[in-house]
Amino acid sequence: MTDPSTISRLMAWYRDQCNGDWEHSFGIRIGTLDNPGWTVDIDLEDTDLEDRDFATKKIYRSDSDWIFCSKEDKKFSGGGGSDKLEQIILIFLEWASQGDTA
Repeated sequence: MTDPSTISRLMAWYRDQCNGDWEHSFGIRIGTLDNPGWTVDIDLEDTDLEDRDFATKKIYRSDSDWIFCSKEDKKFSGGGGSDKLEQIILIFLEWASQGDTA
């Protein structure tokens, strides 16, 4: 069996949070920046991740090659250059899966 894609893994994480209530108030938002770049905001309220520590990640190589990910107020927020969307999501998924035994 091959490894699931980044998007498949993100969809699985989202699906696992949906309990008939969470998805009505919380979710995942992916948007674009005008510099250009990407933003990813993931609500952590009422999930196993809401109280888990996250070490802010800052990578800056150039105006187009950068990533900034942080957790504040029970929300994961990531931003990055125009080709960094998958890497931002992977940073979240790797953090979210820490401690999983599956």
